[in-house]
Amino acid sequence: MYRNSFVWAVGLCLMLSFHGIHAGEKLSLKDITRGEFRSEEMQAVCPLADGETYGQMSSDSKRVESYSFRTGQRVAVLFDVASARGAQLDRIDDYIMSPDGRRMLIQTQTKPIYRHSFTAVYYIYDIRNNKLEPLSDGGPQQTPVFSPDGNQVAFVRDNNIYLVKLLFDRAESQLTKDGKRNEIINGIPDWVYEEEFSTNSSMVFSADSKQILWIRYDERAVRQYTMQLFKGMKPEYSEFAEYPGDYTYKYPVPGQLNSKVSVWSYDIQSHQTRQIEVPLDADGYIPRIKATSDPKKIAIFTMNRRQDQLRIYMADPLSTVCQLAIEDRVEKYINENVLEDILITDKHILLPSERDGYNHLYLYNLNGQLLRQIVTEKYVVKAVYGFDEKTGDAYFAANPNGPLEQQVMVAHANGKVEILSKQPGVNNAIFSQNYKYFINSWSDINHPVQYTLCQNNGKILLTLIDNHKLQQELAGYELGTKEFFSFTTSEGVQLNGWIVKPADFNPHQKYPVIMYQYGGPGSQQVLNQWGIGMNGNGAILEHYLCQQGYICVCVDNRGTGGRGADFEKCTYLRLGELESRDQVETALWLGSQSYVNKERIGIWGWSYGGWNTLMSMSEGRPVFCAGVAIAPPTNWRYYDSIYTERYMRTPQENASGYDVNPIARASQLHGALLICHGLADDNVHYQNTAEYVEALVQADKDFRQLVYTNRNHSIFGGNTRNHLFRQAINHFNDNLK
Repeated sequence: MYRNSFVWAVGLCLMLSFHGIHAGEKLSLKDITRGEFRSEEMQAVCPLADGETYGQMSSDSKRVESYSFRTGQRVAVLFDVASARGAQLDRIDDYIMSPDGRRMLIQTQTKPIYRHSFTAVYYIYDIRNNKLEPLSDGGPQQTPVFSPDGNQVAFVRDNNIYLVKLLFDRAESQLTKDGKRNEIINGIPDWVYEEEFSTNSSMVFSADSKQILWIRYDERAVRQYTMQLFKGMKPEYSEFAEYPGDYTYKYPVPGQLNSKVSVWSYDIQSHQTRQIEVPLDADGYIPRIKATSDPKKIAIFTMNRRQDQLRIYMADPLSTVCQLAIEDRVEKYINENVLEDILITDKHILLPSERDGYNHLYLYNLNGQLLRQIVTEKYVVKAVYGFDEKTGDAYFAANPNGPLEQQVMVAHANGKVEILSKQPGVNNAIFSQNYKYFINSWSDINHPVQYTLCQNNGKILLTLIDNHKLQQELAGYELGTKEFFSFTTSEGVQLNGWIVKPADFNPHQKYPVIMYQYGGPGSQQVLNQWGIGMNGNGAILEHYLCQQGYICVCVDNRGTGGRGADFEKCTYLRLGELESRDQVETALWLGSQSYVNKERIGIWGWSYGGWNTLMSMSEGRPVFCAGVAIAPPTNWRYYDSIYTERYMRTPQENASGYDVNPIARASQLHGALLICHGLADDNVHYQNTAEYVEALVQADKDFRQLVYTNRNHSIFGGNTRNHLFRQAINHFNDNLK
């Protein structure tokens, strides 16, 4: 095995430092929050059907162009707002290619709903005759899907499914009639499925384009949550100028009723609707539906409510009968990312599974016969890219060189496994449809993302983007040094972290420290990549804090990813206990370093990182002088069912686990606390903060609270993000200096 370039020891490794210019310019918080230091990235890349080219949207969002995988040169302009005949557009938001490459859907007027969902106005564009026409005149659409022959498009509007036949002058028909807000949803997931199974579409065509199949969500019995909305600014809701309004939606919490799910098919020729006979527990999940190359086989994924059992059924749309193809059982729970990485090819199913303690790949045929295990070494498969039916090669990303790394790899049919990416760091890939080429994106802790064109043996053909301009710009600023380190806790657990020190760091001076963390199940913040830190972009916010005189640190606690199931799942049923203990241990270890002022250590985090902040500040050992918790859960009974029960089971099964939370620990809070929350947070409801601060009041604990009008879980819009970070930094300045 390739030896990692990192030298791990108990203490700091002076590796991979980015040397700033001491006399350089100071960073501006406003520049950081408005994205001044974002790296250039490739957007909307789509490998095309010929296997030799890929589509990409132009940087001005006015064209879709095709480029050669071999040379990187532009081959053709597939769509241009300036020359397209028919409907007139100023710009586009995205595009979807038809399977045959003859048409595309042009996405405009995109309006976000939740994390993955949105409505948009789509246009159908015929590439050969350069004609652009509205997909539908009935209003915005959601999740349009091309039929395999490219002649039909199905989409969702107002929770119902519609079909447009392109060969019949865009004739539109409505396939379902029962869709109704907060009651019945057809073809798109409900809130909790979208958020926790990471999907925005639940609808497919059969391989022969004759059937449409979809998941139907009956959420009538699910309890609802209401958020109050105000007039606000950027955006302004004028309808709430005198009296506030509200937003109500279905949100199941642990142990309560979820949507009842079922699968249905529609025969396009006979107009017959049938319910598929999916074997499913009364409280089970259907997280995915996928087509196969066989029109008589639609893959339906089911999970039990505990989420430790995954089944893949093959459904016949006409007979409605389901045959079990694959059943996977793992200890404790199946990771959500497995669902998106299950790959169904013309003849095979590539299944990621942690059944042997590490996320590895297993190759099946479409009937569910296990052919071979593709990866056996003790490292983690992090993404699945494809399977070449001609050669038997499987392409994926994994971390054979340690948990901080990610490489693009290939496993050959003869069992030989090769690393294709050339540099230490974090690599990702987009492969051509014939697997002859791939676009590799690479970064490390000191280098912004670089995009290269590569052959499938890893040979680099061309650099597409190197972000050299950004590096030149950053060289003019006074930036600190970034280093990785590792230490062992008093419990004998080795933890990995990174540290950012000021450009003029003096080892004989004692610095205040700000610890950033997230720490949730399977997450990783300590990676050898550019996107580290509270605001990403090469830890740019941490560099700003270093200019204010701080040292910044991040450590991945127990429960985080990249190190196998035992390390990741040791927090099962007791979220927050081991994670906060490890953050406290980090503060104690830092306090033993000669250059750290152990009386001036702060901690902050967002979402799960906010939970971890509160749990760490009330762990019992008073190591934190100050903390900032942004949008934190404070009691898992308030959070959604799918996420929480995956790691905690239900409150009825695990009451003692749920009882360990920041609210219960309110009297133990130590350090100056600032808690921030958006009033329109559909994910972690403001209820979490409201109940927690009441507990602090009754425990006679001082704190500061910031509430952001009409802001969701991301707390952004207008000047909001700049204001949020400024308040957090002011809080640290007031209490750590």
